[in-house]
Amino acid sequence: MSHPVSYDATTESFDALVLEPKGELVVVDFWGPGCPNCDIYAAAEPSLLSELEGARMRVVKVNAYEHEELARRFGLYGIPTFLLFRDGKLLGKMSQYYGREYWLGVIRDHLPAA
Repeated sequence: MSHPVSYDATTESFDALVLEPKGELVVVDFWGPGCPNCDIYAAAEPSLLSELEGARMRVVKVNAYEHEELARRFGLYGIPTFLLFRDGKLLGKMSQYYGREYWLGVIRDHLPAA
């Protein structure tokens, strides 16, 4: 089994990385430099993903300042914001990173059935 993989998306690669995958949960992490909560999540991410060993999911990171049009497309007002997609559909959104247990709980609730 392997850990979920994290990708960096640009405006150009976003749809291919986020909307095209089938049968997996895609967690989009909108972040930006100088955002303390983003840094807290980024530091926790490797251990969060190791908790999700074998899960059918990926994380796609978007710098909301470099790719403002993507932030606007999804009506984001603050970072970090996590958008959850599956099979090209937006399932839900987490505004802010509220810590390990909360984040993992939301992700597990949205994973595709094994």
